[in-house]
Amino acid sequence: MKPNRVVIAILLLAAVAIGVLLLPVRQWFMDFESYVKSLGALGPLVVVSIYVLCTVLFIPGSAVTIGAGTLFGLKTGFLVVLVGANLGALCSFLLARSFLREKVAIWAAASPKFRSLDQAIGKQGFKMVFLSRLSPAFPFVLLNYLLGLTAVRTGAYVLANLIGMLPGTFLFVYIGAAARDAIAGQVDATADIYRQILKYVGLLATIAVVVLVTRIARKVLREAEQGLEGSAVTGMPRLDSSHEPTRFEKMVLVDDPYDQQLIENCRAPGRLNPMPSGKYNLVVIGGGTAGLVSAAGAAGLGAKVALIERNLLGGDCLNVGCVPSKGIIRAARAAHDARNGAEFGVRFVTEPQLNFATAMERMRRLRAGISEHDSVDRFTKLGVDVFIGDGRFVNASAIEVDGKRLEFDRAVIATGARAAEPPTPGLREVGFYTNETIFTLTELPRRLAVIGAGPIGCELAQTFQRFGSEVTLMTDGAQILPKEDGDAAAIVHKQMEKDGVRILTETKIQRAETKNGGTLLFAGINDRRLEVACDAILVSVGRAPNLENLGLDAAGIRYSARGVEVDERLRTANPHVYAAGDVCSRFKFTHAADAMARIVIANALFLARRKVTDLVIPWCTYTDPEIAHVGCYEKDATAAGFDVGTITESLDHVDRALLDGECNGFGRVHYDKKSAKILGGTIVARHAGEMIGELALAITAKQNLGVLSSTIHSYPTQAEVLRKTGDAYMRTKLTPIVKKIFMKWLAWRR
Repeated sequence: MKPNRVVIAILLLAAVAIGVLLLPVRQWFMDFESYVKSLGALGPLVVVSIYVLCTVLFIPGSAVTIGAGTLFGLKTGFLVVLVGANLGALCSFLLARSFLREKVAIWAAASPKFRSLDQAIGKQGFKMVFLSRLSPAFPFVLLNYLLGLTAVRTGAYVLANLIGMLPGTFLFVYIGAAARDAIAGQVDATADIYRQILKYVGLLATIAVVVLVTRIARKVLREAEQGLEGSAVTGMPRLDSSHEPTRFEKMVLVDDPYDQQLIENCRAPGRLNPMPSGKYNLVVIGGGTAGLVSAAGAAGLGAKVALIERNLLGGDCLNVGCVPSKGIIRAARAAHDARNGAEFGVRFVTEPQLNFATAMERMRRLRAGISEHDSVDRFTKLGVDVFIGDGRFVNASAIEVDGKRLEFDRAVIATGARAAEPPTPGLREVGFYTNETIFTLTELPRRLAVIGAGPIGCELAQTFQRFGSEVTLMTDGAQILPKEDGDAAAIVHKQMEKDGVRILTETKIQRAETKNGGTLLFAGINDRRLEVACDAILVSVGRAPNLENLGLDAAGIRYSARGVEVDERLRTANPHVYAAGDVCSRFKFTHAADAMARIVIANALFLARRKVTDLVIPWCTYTDPEIAHVGCYEKDATAAGFDVGTITESLDHVDRALLDGECNGFGRVHYDKKSAKILGGTIVARHAGEMIGELALAITAKQNLGVLSSTIHSYPTQAEVLRKTGDAYMRTKLTPIVKKIFMKWLAWRR
């Protein structure tokens, strides 16, 4: 409970206590009770009517429920509230069903996702209503109307509503009845002491039962909601017990001096794992970004921490992700700029040549230097017990690694994700690369086929094309980068084709086979069949969470095909175990894992209540030009109920972009028309990732669009595109009426 709410609650209790002590409350109650009794059968009907009116007008009925128990006692009060609450809920439900349901149904029909969700709620209506009543996650007065907008059948709603409210109603009426006895002065010295004890024991037992039922219902409701959203599967997904993770020997060149330095830093061969001594405050499984931040942060605050990693500390980001990919992207960009320097007066007598082996060596050298930050030695000096090996839960509070048992108070699962493998016949036999192995190349493939047109696929397809490969990029979708706005993806598509990448959309790969020393991919585009010849294949069709061989069942941890299931505070089904990073999040980015780890530290060690849903997470695809995004896309904001306004400013209008020859892009901001609050935005520019932070800060600070106009930007910079969106918004406020008023005002001042 927040501090201000605690203060308000204390003040209210104090006011009630003072009122009871100083005011003739007992006499007032007796007079009012006599009046209600004088009404006869009309008294309960009046209370029922009041309850119905309160429910329809969004007024919580808790006070009326307690009041009914105080006026009529437990038996009559319970019946009065049961009738009033159900009639009020039905009226609210029917009002929403009659006036708004048709519009909602039309809106849902236009979206396959919401149409299927609406149908699922209709099929499981009784269960959803019943669990919602048992678990008051939403105010009932609001829930009545919301359920009326869904496909829940009226009969199922009425029955589930009636049964589901019984425990809570009984509790509140019981409290009112107990208050009735106290106010009326029925508790005196002559009363049977055992009857009084029994009465209040019954009250405590009722509270305990309601709390227990509520907790169980919340858990079941959460699972049901996840099932409707498709985020969980029935039961547990069957994990591949024979799955073998990619070992570090395949991720790096073990004979390369720079990679040897990387291995020495991030694995420390020959070093013995420490002996566990006592219980740990925190045990972390996984030495990627989420795991490293969790371990370092907790140790820095004085916690006793153990960190387990099976391969190389640094995880994907350092070893096979952000660091190596951006290293070679920069080299490929340099080659591209050299070839296209004529516009700027830069000419070469001969065609500039790129040495692929040198570019890859530069990447390995820089990666080895960066690896010191994630080294075993550094974390050991921070006070962390670092274990190299496979960690596995053996029960709800212990993990085993290298034959050693680590007892913990709290644990964090940060095992990340890996490249998913498509079920294409023959693909495993011919061999392929993923992001985990592609950076071991020292010779440039003459022909490279890239399967999957997400961020990794597009980044590396463009990079290898600029290195000199003949790249074919294939996707079964209608566009590359399907999560991005169509016009943003189209700009990148056009540039990649200009670079020479062959892009095949709506392409179904049927099989792969080896032929004449090369590889053939057989694919189909609609009814057309084609063959793609290549010397190497890069698979980039998404990410799969690393769940295998962790002993999650032994620890009572739930998981789905999408990863470890967590609540908004990143707790798993085992309240002593948390998860962070790619293994549990749809935001599979290094910076997201970092932010989630900080939440875990606060919640796991210090009983904080920070929520992952409060995070504002930007992301960027590092093609040329880059696409950076933060917040909502327009369709998502509209689906959330906002009246969305969108302003797009082309880089054609930005002086620095024109001078740089980089005007093929735009800045776009989505905002709520009612409040001008910024909801999200996209930037397409060569350095969009460096520019998106301004929008992320504005959304985090809950600023409106006008702040972009009033923020002074250095001139000339490409970031001015955001100021221009703010200026465009301010011009929308200058309506003809306002302009006419200004003209009269200025004319009067002349």
